[in-house]
Amino acid sequence: MTLVDSSVWIDYFNGRITAETDLLHDLLKRERILTGDIILTEVLQGFRNDADFQQARTFLSRLEFREMLGWNVALHSAENYRSLRKRGITVRKTIDLFIASFCILEGHALLHADRDYQPFEEYLGLVVSRPD
Repeated sequence: MTLVDSSVWIDYFNGRITAETDLLHDLLKRERILTGDIILTEVLQGFRNDADFQQARTFLSRLEFREMLGWNVALHSAENYRSLRKRGITVRKTIDLFIASFCILEGHALLHADRDYQPFEEYLGLVVSRPD
C-alpha cells in the first residue's frame, strides 16, 4: 500500500499538475491509498475556506487510515535520526522523520515531493513510489 505525503496532497488539492499528482491520480483509480494522523493534520490545517476543508476532509476520510505515532514509531524514529546524524545528515523536520520511519517499519511505499526523504531512501531502506 502507498502512503501519500502531505507534499503531494497539498499540490493535488491546490490543482497543481506535477508528476507526483499525476501518479496519485492514477493510484487512486487502481489501488488502496493510505493516510494517517500526521498527514491528515498537515493537509487539513492548510485550508482557509470552510467548504474546501470539508470537501478535503470527506475525500480523505474515504482512504485507508492508520495511526502513525506510538511507542514503536517513536523509538525507531529516534534510532533513524541518530543513524543519519552519524552520517552527517541532519533531519530538518521531525514530522518527516515520523512519516519515513512509519513507512519503513510498516513496509509501505511513500509517494512524496520532498527532497528531505532522500536520505531515508538511500540509507534506511525507505521505498518510494515514483512517477514513470
